[in-house]
Amino acid sequence: MIRHDGRRPAARKSSLDGLYWEDRPHPARPGHSHSLRAGTESEVYDDGTNTFFWRAHTLTVLFILTCSLGYVTLLEETPQDTTYNAKRGIVASILVFLCFGVTQAKDGPFSRPHPAYWRFWLCVSVVYELFLIFILFQTVHDGRQFMKFIDPKLGVPLPERDYGGNCLIYDPGNQTDPFHNLWDKMDGFVPAHFLGWYIKTLVIRDWWMCMMISVMFEFLEYSLEHQLPNFSECWWDHWIMDVLVCNGMGIYCGMMTLKWLSMKPYQWQGLWNIPTYRGKMKRIAFQFTPYSWVKFEWKPASNLRRWLAVCGIIFVFLLAELNTFYLKFVLWMPPEHYLVLLRLVFFVNVGGVAMREIYDFMDDSGFKWLRTHRQIHKKLGQQAWMVAAITVTEFLIVAKYDPHTLTLPLPFYVAQCWILGIVIVLIWTAWRFFIRDITLRYKEIRRQKQEYKNEEEEKQRNGEAMSERNASKQKKL
Repeated sequence: MIRHDGRRPAARKSSLDGLYWEDRPHPARPGHSHSLRAGTESEVYDDGTNTFFWRAHTLTVLFILTCSLGYVTLLEETPQDTTYNAKRGIVASILVFLCFGVTQAKDGPFSRPHPAYWRFWLCVSVVYELFLIFILFQTVHDGRQFMKFIDPKLGVPLPERDYGGNCLIYDPGNQTDPFHNLWDKMDGFVPAHFLGWYIKTLVIRDWWMCMMISVMFEFLEYSLEHQLPNFSECWWDHWIMDVLVCNGMGIYCGMMTLKWLSMKPYQWQGLWNIPTYRGKMKRIAFQFTPYSWVKFEWKPASNLRRWLAVCGIIFVFLLAELNTFYLKFVLWMPPEHYLVLLRLVFFVNVGGVAMREIYDFMDDSGFKWLRTHRQIHKKLGQQAWMVAAITVTEFLIVAKYDPHTLTLPLPFYVAQCWILGIVIVLIWTAWRFFIRDITLRYKEIRRQKQEYKNEEEEKQRNGEAMSERNASKQKKL
């Protein structure tokens, strides 16, 4: 990833570690970008080709932007429609901000297909967060009616589809199609579930965390079906269609893709340095694959800090999933509306960067060498910060716009199950990181004391034996 100031590829490799110190590569350690995470990060060969594609183009973008604004100002007649002008002005302001961010924002940990692509989504996340803040400060009526400013079809209450009802897989009462209940569930959400969990697996890069989030979300749907009607699904829709078929197959395919990405060689050549057309086409296709690969090792049970961090990641992940349904409910957006789809596309693009930045923030191996050579303080990555802020803001909108639905009490048996689960997790946490450690430390101290005592006794016996031998020698003399 060539920086804006045109540094050579030695800096590009180290920037992919997500540590943001590529501006000063250490001359005595040319391979340091690969020694930071031995065993988890793939080695990369790059011939260092710096083409027109990788240049910053800051002046070009500024020139095009200035010409566009000049054309609108000097040559185009301003319409007399106030609403149209307001929309146009807001869109123009957003575009100018995106142009600035794409050319001037700081690079993140990813560089393919191009660093500008990820800078674009960072700026989109800022715009989306500002939009959410604006909605948050409106009244409930004004906020819902403001959605008509985006789409005149919005701002009208819409009934949610109920996935419950008749849960018979085989309905003998229907002579035409006894499996009609099964076919009714085969809608567009089935491939969406599979594709969603395939991408989530590529983002999280851990089978255990993916399965935990998948199962816990089904429990959340069970627990909250008294609040949102579309959480009411048949048992086989929860555990067979969702967990086993759609989510399970998506996670499996994602893990196979992760295995391939961790094993493939990462050797990059400039397009014009490849002699064959087939090689050039292959190089263009691989431009949309990662520049290098880091295998995530979350190790939640290694220490209390990592355990709490992984629990926090799972909590925020589940909260973002729930926000998808609750935002539709409180803002009166139908599930098939394009805004719902755009939000999902947004999280697909920013989620991978955010998760990589969180992993870098939690990982200490990449900072051992840096701490010995310079003063550095770890900070949460910019995209991870924005994703966390967006998730919290979305939840606050839900809490403000419909507190009645959000505060509907859980059924007694559901509350008991959650209390039992939380107590089990707390007990396991206390045992694993406190009681077990104290017990092991006590056993280690006892073992050391016993070894010291045995050594003292051995020394005493050796001393007594030596004294007896000396005494016997003196008697012989």
